[in-house]
Amino acid sequence: MSENVKKAPGFRQNMTAFMQKYKVGAFFQKYTMLIALVVVTIVFANWPGKQGLILLPPNITGLIAENAYVFVLATGMLMCILTGGNIDLSVGSVVCFSGAVGCTLMAQGVNIWITVLIMLAIGLLIGIFQGFWIAKLHVPAFIATLAGMYAFRGFTNVVMNGLRVDITNETFLNMFGSGKGSYIPDFIRSSNEAINGWFTKDNTTLVNLIGENYITKFNLTCMIFGLAAVIIFILMRVRKILIQRRLGISQSVPGQIISMVLIAAVMVWLFFQLSCYRGMPMVLIWIGLILGIYQYITTKTAMGRHLYAVGGNEKATALSGVKTRNVYWFAYANIGLLAGLAGILTAARGKGIDPTYGEGYEMDAIAACFIGGASAYGGTGKVSGMIIGALLMGVINKGMIIIGVDANFQKVVKGIVLLLAVMFDVMSKRQKR
Repeated sequence: MSENVKKAPGFRQNMTAFMQKYKVGAFFQKYTMLIALVVVTIVFANWPGKQGLILLPPNITGLIAENAYVFVLATGMLMCILTGGNIDLSVGSVVCFSGAVGCTLMAQGVNIWITVLIMLAIGLLIGIFQGFWIAKLHVPAFIATLAGMYAFRGFTNVVMNGLRVDITNETFLNMFGSGKGSYIPDFIRSSNEAINGWFTKDNTTLVNLIGENYITKFNLTCMIFGLAAVIIFILMRVRKILIQRRLGISQSVPGQIISMVLIAAVMVWLFFQLSCYRGMPMVLIWIGLILGIYQYITTKTAMGRHLYAVGGNEKATALSGVKTRNVYWFAYANIGLLAGLAGILTAARGKGIDPTYGEGYEMDAIAACFIGGASAYGGTGKVSGMIIGALLMGVINKGMIIIGVDANFQKVVKGIVLLLAVMFDVMSKRQKR
């Protein structure tokens, strides 16, 4: 017994040294929400009587389509939050207003591409208008966008006369919606009879791999596209690790490799599930484009650095020569533009627009940012983290619907998750101090 007591301090010291060497604590702190996403998915996937339902291909495709507006709006909201914890409360109303104008124009026979440009322009102009009040006149963002939330909800009812407006244009629905025609066709199988001939129920190897229910409708183009995306992702992460080592930047290499492998595995699984259903939905293309563009803006451009700088210390940033009001203007113009795009996606998914559409959208976008690691004080947050936050919210929503949780309790759970995420951010900052 005495020997065990003597050995105990040495064991603790070894564990402490191991955790410090491989930065285990930093790894779990950095990837807390990713781990939470995996845990929540596993819980819903193994729920008694509902095992595996949330992982079925139709539910995964539905999760992406249902939360498209969250990804788009949260990307713009992140720009605002980076400037100092500012938010935009008007985006839900702007989504509905731009959608109402667009649907009304299409109902009157206006060309859909002209309509799409008008919807985007409406969002952009609203963003610039609200940015003027915030950046030029120094009206608090909360007040300026709260006024916009009421005003543009009222304009929506004026445009629609309180009535729903439907869309029947198939081109618009296929390009931005989630119907049967809004998926990337399987060009590889349709253009090659030899390859198409493999996907039959007589091919036992593929049946065992894909499943008898999905073998004949497996979208090979989607799967190949997904594998290419995974390879590009791995190459970019490896390049990043090598650059960090060459520059002597202290990072947990094992932790980065583990996260890279996990994310790559999830991507392969995701594209496999999409391929088993109808393939890649068009809405995923739009989401991917927006996330890619703004990932580049926040990490590779001067404006991206200015967003973080203003949120970190606005006075010091201004003294360094940066026109901080232009940074605010940029952030709110962008979220207005993305609200216009979200209006397009929302109208296409609903095959029309209703005066109540967009209610609560701003809260979903804000929650996705904070859950994804954005700081309530500004200056901290990443597009990649926002993606995790949006996915976590989407999985929680979908999972609770599948297991039959009451809609009111769903809001309670979402509120608790948001509170815990912000509390974690505050606690982490205290520990660093």
